[in-house]
Amino acid sequence: MLETVSQGFKSATERLRGIRELSDENIAESLADVRRSLLEADVDFQVVKDFLTRVKQRALGEKVKTHARERGGRKLKVSPGQHFVGICEEELVNLMGPVDTELQRSDGAISIMLVGLQGVGKTTIAAKLAKYLEGQGKKPLLVAADIYRPAAIDQLKTLGASIDIPVHEGQAGQLPPEICRDAKQRARRDGRNAIIYDTAGRLAADEELMTELQQIEAAVAPANTLLVCDALMGRDAVSHAEAFSAKLKIDGICLTKLDGDARGGAALSVKAVTGVSIKFLGTGETLDRLEEFRPEGLASRILGMGDIVGLVKDFEEVVDEKQAEEDAERILKGQFTLEDLITQLQTIQKMGPIKEIFARMPGMGDMAEQVDEGELVKVKAMVGSMTPGERQVPSLIDRSRTARIATGSGRKPKEVTDLLKRFDQMKGMMAMLGQQSGLMGKLPGMGNLTGGMGGGMPALAGPGGMPGFDPMAMLGGGGGPAGRSKRRTSSVDRKKKQKQAKKSRRKGRKK
Repeated sequence: MLETVSQGFKSATERLRGIRELSDENIAESLADVRRSLLEADVDFQVVKDFLTRVKQRALGEKVKTHARERGGRKLKVSPGQHFVGICEEELVNLMGPVDTELQRSDGAISIMLVGLQGVGKTTIAAKLAKYLEGQGKKPLLVAADIYRPAAIDQLKTLGASIDIPVHEGQAGQLPPEICRDAKQRARRDGRNAIIYDTAGRLAADEELMTELQQIEAAVAPANTLLVCDALMGRDAVSHAEAFSAKLKIDGICLTKLDGDARGGAALSVKAVTGVSIKFLGTGETLDRLEEFRPEGLASRILGMGDIVGLVKDFEEVVDEKQAEEDAERILKGQFTLEDLITQLQTIQKMGPIKEIFARMPGMGDMAEQVDEGELVKVKAMVGSMTPGERQVPSLIDRSRTARIATGSGRKPKEVTDLLKRFDQMKGMMAMLGQQSGLMGKLPGMGNLTGGMGGGMPALAGPGGMPGFDPMAMLGGGGGPAGRSKRRTSSVDRKKKQKQAKKSRRKGRKK
């Protein structure tokens, strides 16, 4: 996600690594890297120009503070390169924000009209918003106001049924404004305090579409009109936002398919050009993959610094904090089992694709692409082939049991033994985790344990200053202890082979 736009900032950071002061020359070179990646990412040209001007003025005009105070009075040195990155982060946040994700009410209910072109994902976003509002204690009603696209109504009904939320559809011959008016009355009658109108789209923002949307707006007076844009549209998303804003009062934007966008042009351009802020991000196909937009989080990820705040927020939604604390206390005492391993990995899965989660962890963005999500399937299969006793006490697993587990899971015996070795390493890490404190203390269930360092989510600890579970070791990336061990072993083997080759040559010369 956003690889294109991130690359320029990474190049600029590397270019400034180790320099003693910021100058016209090194700033110009760094900004050239940023400029190139922003334009390749399809960011609006004027937005790029204004952004670079602000960064340059601040980078050359502000005095670099060589020390920054941290909690506890400890001082950290800030290099000129870090100062430059800090300026970029602040300007990226200013470019995309400020953002208010709160949805307005009208007549005691939240009403949302979704508008946008055909194919941008309005129907899916409608269902995602319904699920999101239900999670906040609301009782939503979905309204199928797209009577033109084949199967649009059926799609919304299917999505509604999957999350147990009713869908209002019109009767034969009814036009969208009348359907929406009837739906509003039904919502009042049925005690539904949130209503989402899924309107029709077109391949282009023509007058016929705009007239129909204006009629719906007049009929139901929605408290929120959200424009749905496809992140893959790049610069076109900005022009479409301008076209809709000219005819309707747009309160915010839902940006879909951001997980498939390597460029990021729409996310960076749309607020600066139109003045309309992004409220929500669609980051996956499942209906729980809807995020409130946080410019700080996206800016941090673009700069390769992860998004731990967003990660913690997602974690809070999928875990029972009390249970997490109980598990943490037990695990940190060394009582870590293969059952716990599977539970932790399943918790991570609930938060979305594993690669996406690792990309949001500070210091692990570059490692995310190394993660093999297929390894998780293999791990679960092997643990699933073990008896309850073997999961609790892996030391029981001898050669014959290993063969049985391998046969039952469709894997090789060596894969089972490798899993057990990696698990032993993890268990040792869990014990070490109990002695340390730091970033992971912010996670639910961790605040009251071991002086602020517990383990509601130990499986997410790892490289990048976060002790604990190394995802590369468990999921096939080769970056963790197992991977390093393998590299050391292969290095030793090479040296042995070289010595043997020398001996053979000497023997040959003697003969």
